[in-house]
Amino acid sequence: MKLQSQINENIRAQLVDHIVQVHAKFKLLPETLFLTINLIDRFLAKHQIQAGDMRLLGISAMLIATKYEEIYPPTVKDFIIISQRKLSAEHILQMEMLILSTIQFEVQ
Repeated sequence: MKLQSQINENIRAQLVDHIVQVHAKFKLLPETLFLTINLIDRFLAKHQIQAGDMRLLGISAMLIATKYEEIYPPTVKDFIIISQRKLSAEHILQMEMLILSTIQFEVQ
């Protein structure tokens, strides 16, 4: 969090609360939740982000984690619906690529 200028621990905590709610709504594995938060923290340690992009970061990190951990992961369309259509597929997939390149594709 030392790298971040626009977000703080409280904003991260709000994002984690939101991620927990989404995780429960989709009835995902516990490992998916842990991996999602791990991806978020590793990304935030290396890349500066705007406060308004935190939800996008969380949804994209969960998309990566579900692809890795779940047998039947939710689709991008499911994540768009869960975000109340505030995010587009293009933005989610762009953030997914940014996360993966930032962590050098080391998901675990």
